[in-house]
Amino acid sequence: MRYDDLIQPDNGQPAIPIQLIEKTGFETWIAAQPDAVRTATKAQKFDGSTGDIAILPGEKPGEWSVVAGVADTRKMALWSLAKLADSLPEGTYRLTDVDAGDAMVGWMLGHYRYQEYLSDPKITGVRVLLVKEPGRIAGAALQAAATALVRDLINRPAADMGPSALEAEARRVGKAYKADITVTSGDALESGYPLIHAVGKAAMREHAPRLIELSWGDDRHPRIAIVGKGITFDSGGLDIKPASGMRIMKKDMGGAAHALALAEMVMAAHLPVRLHMLIAAAENSISGNAFRPGDVIKSRKGITVEIDNTDAEGRLVLADALTKAIEDKPEFIVDFATLTGAARTALGPDLPAMFSNQDDVADNLLSASKAVHDPLWRMPLWAPYSEMLDSDIADTANSGGSFAGAVTAALFMQKFIPDDTPWVHLDTFAWRPTSKPGRPKGGEALGLRAVFRYLTDTYPVR
Repeated sequence: MRYDDLIQPDNGQPAIPIQLIEKTGFETWIAAQPDAVRTATKAQKFDGSTGDIAILPGEKPGEWSVVAGVADTRKMALWSLAKLADSLPEGTYRLTDVDAGDAMVGWMLGHYRYQEYLSDPKITGVRVLLVKEPGRIAGAALQAAATALVRDLINRPAADMGPSALEAEARRVGKAYKADITVTSGDALESGYPLIHAVGKAAMREHAPRLIELSWGDDRHPRIAIVGKGITFDSGGLDIKPASGMRIMKKDMGGAAHALALAEMVMAAHLPVRLHMLIAAAENSISGNAFRPGDVIKSRKGITVEIDNTDAEGRLVLADALTKAIEDKPEFIVDFATLTGAARTALGPDLPAMFSNQDDVADNLLSASKAVHDPLWRMPLWAPYSEMLDSDIADTANSGGSFAGAVTAALFMQKFIPDDTPWVHLDTFAWRPTSKPGRPKGGEALGLRAVFRYLTDTYPVR
């Protein structure tokens, strides 16, 4: 789907009117309406509540319009129009008193469906919205398309979204923007990326692990790195998950999906940066050669890691990928990872836990997240908890136990980041457990648009 086809410039062409009202103004509005409209709203139980929609008769046969309840007609929220785009009949529409603004993205994503595996896909038609700010269409479409890419990749079953499929997606995106792709895979990882190799070696024959790198941009521009956790299925390894915990572990490559989508946004927007995207892709499986609790593995950086829990594998593959990214001396590095259940317990499914070693970067990123309605919540890199990662026989353990799990995971990864390199770690759920307008149950982009806004603010196109 071309999302920019769903929003078009308003040049006065015929369109069905949409009037937006707030519940507090409903009584005044309804009192001014003709009898036919009052009857129609009563029949549809419309009272101006946020999310309510009613179809109103026109003055001539065949004419009709729409009235919809929103929270604030003066400040359109991102998802204000998503339900309209999802439920109205096919056709062309225009807002009567306001312009869509940021809600263009919600209108576009109201059309999103994941139907790749349906034998009889549901055809819902296209609703086009006319707007008076055509200059904003391309930016909204870029956000919608990137969000849809994240959703599509996460929703795809693990059998069809293994490490090789992630590589194919990276090559597809790279080809579109003439980026360079480098892949280190299989046993070639053992000497250079031993932690990635250890996590993925149990699935070596069917789903060989790999480090996927994409490079793009002018070497004269500031170098940034985007890193994604690409565990394409997480059984938990020998510390196997229960069935309930394993059910949606196809989403454990959600960090990789975010990294790839963000890389495409950066390239599509022609940001003046030297981009280095890295995806550490592996399946955490079980076999006779799976890595074990108690094993000690020497990382790419040289730090030795005692495996306390094989289900704390994401931080391992990220450690080697972060080390590689740091070797090229980026001035900013961000990683996305579906890393800990502890972050979900603390913040729920909507709020990615955000960690950063630089206060100014964290503050600017939080401001960016508010600007684009893509919330983040900063969590502490609480240094005293580092002792939870102590090992008797290695430089560090990979798991800090049951307390402050998201914090100790971030502290583990911080061991591989120089203090003077600005770093952001997003522990994102990448999944929506229930459906909302424009946001169906399944894979979800959380934190993606916030980081992109931060990058466009920091590295503006001149």
